[in-house]
Amino acid sequence: MVETAHIDRFVLDHLPPPEQQPDFIFERPELAYPDRLNAAAELLRRALAAAGPEGRALIDDDHEFSWARVDVISSRMAKVLVEQMGLVPGNRVLLHGPNSAWTVLAWFAILKAGGVVVATMPMLRPTELATVIGKARISHALVYAPLADAVAEARAATTSLTHVMDSVALQTAARALPPGTAFDVVDTAAADPALIAFTSGTTGQPKGCVHFHRDILAMADTFARHTLDLAPGDVVVGTPPIAFTFGLGGLVVFPASAGAATAFAPRPGFDALAETIERYKATALFTAPTGYRALLKLAGEHDLSSLRTCVSAGETLPAATSDAWHEATGVRIIDGIGSTEMIHIFISTSGDDIRPGATGKAVPGYEARIIDAGGRPLPPGETGRLAVRGPTGCRYLDDPRQSAYVQDGWNLTGDVYRLDAEGYFWFVARADDMIISSGYNIGAPEVENALLRHPAVAEAAVIGVPDEERGQIVKAFVVLNPGQDASDALRCELQDHVKSVIAPYKYPRALDFVDALPKTQTGKLQRFRLKDGA
Repeated sequence: MVETAHIDRFVLDHLPPPEQQPDFIFERPELAYPDRLNAAAELLRRALAAAGPEGRALIDDDHEFSWARVDVISSRMAKVLVEQMGLVPGNRVLLHGPNSAWTVLAWFAILKAGGVVVATMPMLRPTELATVIGKARISHALVYAPLADAVAEARAATTSLTHVMDSVALQTAARALPPGTAFDVVDTAAADPALIAFTSGTTGQPKGCVHFHRDILAMADTFARHTLDLAPGDVVVGTPPIAFTFGLGGLVVFPASAGAATAFAPRPGFDALAETIERYKATALFTAPTGYRALLKLAGEHDLSSLRTCVSAGETLPAATSDAWHEATGVRIIDGIGSTEMIHIFISTSGDDIRPGATGKAVPGYEARIIDAGGRPLPPGETGRLAVRGPTGCRYLDDPRQSAYVQDGWNLTGDVYRLDAEGYFWFVARADDMIISSGYNIGAPEVENALLRHPAVAEAAVIGVPDEERGQIVKAFVVLNPGQDASDALRCELQDHVKSVIAPYKYPRALDFVDALPKTQTGKLQRFRLKDGA
């Protein structure tokens, strides 16, 4: 047993028992991590080695930071955390800020100081922040100054949060340190907790997923290494919040590991994202399928030709969206399935190996299979539950739902998939989104994808609703493109369209036109809200 660097053992003491944790696999040489490892120090070492001290790292509106500056500034911030805020290794630190250079600098600082990062989205309300603070027993907070009031209100409703510093005060304190101030990065164990990532709440109460220092490196050494091929000179942009691991990987970890740069849009919205791509000649983009559909509408107004790598995750990528993006830009989107529990993408593929509509193959370093209700592997062509294992896996913080996610050493993601003869995994539905109508199993995403192939449809969501005769029927909620008017005639046209694209029994017998679909703050569809109101 390698000795932990954590003085505060709260996270270590609230991990799932060993028998409830997944099997971890480190067979590939790039995953053979040393016993002592600090993810921040290792990522910055890689960035400096690849890009050099003056290589561009962070581009924030009109400010740029080199990798050398990121290293120096984050060390000064870490010193403030330890010497002025009293942080000891293992303390949880709320990081509440937007996608920005400041948030990235603070993230590196917390890890250097041996803290456990608990990043939250700026849109969270005080009651939501209080839930996270209470569950993770957060003692320290670094807060983007314009968001300080929400954290102050949440602090008043909790008991553990005792040290708070906003971005202005942190920057002032870091600058006030004497020139040449150094900081000795905490010598954490590779298996020391580094972050607690809370799930986005698509099914209700969020869960805290604990990831170690080695896990942060593992997502760079699996998916990014074998699928993205980032290099110094690349400029990465994207919409997923750094508070979620899709954004953390795409906008922080992957660029740092390769010595690439990240450019942040000056404001929310896809028009600002398109402007940022054009202004900085971005080469890599991370966003959800919703984002690609929005950017398609802006492609004629902005030059997106610099993009060469586009990654989609968060929800399944419809083949129609993949084909439309490829036709408009010449770039084929890299689809992938990941989860907060697994830290990032574990099934994907790139280049000529992409099959539109398929998620891809198991990323090198991971194993995936399809199992039946009893946990037995199913052959190609059969539909069942997706099970995966590799160098990362689910460790819920003090949560009884651990035993449902991890079974027999495998992580069960809650997705229904099928595997084809070539080893490609095809998404069918979330396990709780399967619709059983007159004895037929119908995957909601398949019907949604069919609807999206109609030129009138901008967005679509499908659920099953109770039906006395059939048990359930398929019900669709459709957002129309501008210029399209809802009507009974169009409803019938869409139903007939679905019948012509997929098996007729799968068509939506009920179809409502809506102005918008309920989504999480990361853009994931919340079908449970549609079910509640159906």
